[in-house]
Amino acid sequence: MDCPKLRPVEAFPAEVGGQQVVCLRDPHAFSDRVILLPHPLFFIVSLFDGRHSLLDIQAAFARRYGELLFRENLDEIVRELDAAHFLEGSGFEAHRDGVEAEFARSHIRRAALAGKSYEADPGQLRIQIDRFFEPPEGPGRPQSQDGGPQIKGAVIPHIDFARGGPCYGWAYKALMESCDADLFVVLGTSHTGTRGPFALTRKDYDTPFGVIPTDVSFVDRLIARCGPNLLLDEQAHRAEHSIEFQATLLQGLLGAKRPIQMVPILCLSFHSLIAAGDSPSRDPTVSAFIEALGETIDSSGRRCCLIASADLAHVGPRFGDPEPVDNLRLTETAQKDLTMLERVVEGDAEGLFAAVQAEEDRRRICGFSSIYALLGTLGATQGKLLKYSQWPDPSGTVTFASVIFY
Repeated sequence: MDCPKLRPVEAFPAEVGGQQVVCLRDPHAFSDRVILLPHPLFFIVSLFDGRHSLLDIQAAFARRYGELLFRENLDEIVRELDAAHFLEGSGFEAHRDGVEAEFARSHIRRAALAGKSYEADPGQLRIQIDRFFEPPEGPGRPQSQDGGPQIKGAVIPHIDFARGGPCYGWAYKALMESCDADLFVVLGTSHTGTRGPFALTRKDYDTPFGVIPTDVSFVDRLIARCGPNLLLDEQAHRAEHSIEFQATLLQGLLGAKRPIQMVPILCLSFHSLIAAGDSPSRDPTVSAFIEALGETIDSSGRRCCLIASADLAHVGPRFGDPEPVDNLRLTETAQKDLTMLERVVEGDAEGLFAAVQAEEDRRRICGFSSIYALLGTLGATQGKLLKYSQWPDPSGTVTFASVIFY
């Protein structure tokens, strides 16, 4: 490996033990390692681009730091990254093919983040989820079904449970009290990219509370309307958390009381449409899918609820901004988020697009495609904002909200 090449991985700054480092993480989850690189080591790895030879890297390090980088030390860096599956090459290709083949063979999508992002033991996970409802941030314990209007859609966060738990609690309290659906169509956000705007799977989703079945007949009818390309990117479901988090909560909170099924759909970012100023409604693939999804729901005979698993703004250096997030930036972000959410509550998909496009998505609304698809499928409807939250990290702030639709 004379010219090592780093795979497309996520790099973000962090402070560990008082030291500034850069973290490398594989968003495609072919590796579960998070590698911490002090700045001199990050400089070395930044030259793993397939063009610089090991001699080039040694020379560049000497020019930059005035020190020798011994070949045996550089070889060790290469070996460690290769063993962690962070480098391109035959070793990684064999590993990737094995992982993808195993996923393709299985009828179940395994819980990829149990024991990592949330408790794997169902008893401990139950305790963890119960805390989501605790005041003052949580909404209080769910009550029995109230007999009022039934919820037919919801926007719910997909941030990790540790940071977004109470916001999840507001949405799921409402669902437990006012939703009798036996089928949940979950519009997740794809963080790794897909070839088409939407990706389906027929696989059931495993959770610590048991398997939540996928309505395969619904999936097949939707494919019949839109074509087999909806399954081209089924592999994107393998490690994507945005549906896994909802599957876990749906099975644990609602599936414990009645049989339910799910239709898992991943939505690709509409960034190219936003950049072009072109509404998704004018994209034939997007508009045809939303129309087909609505028709499939209407003809299913099921009590159906749509969930957009969506976060909102992503601001700060971790996401590409030059400056840390201060209180002024938090306030400005909240104001813009809440203005945008007014369009969501009104059920105005085109108004939502206009709000995001007007600032060229500078706040990086990662759940835009999921929310747009939900609003487009529901049609004219009125929502209610239950909770808006921020996780105020100066290096990378994420915002999120719970909204329900009747």
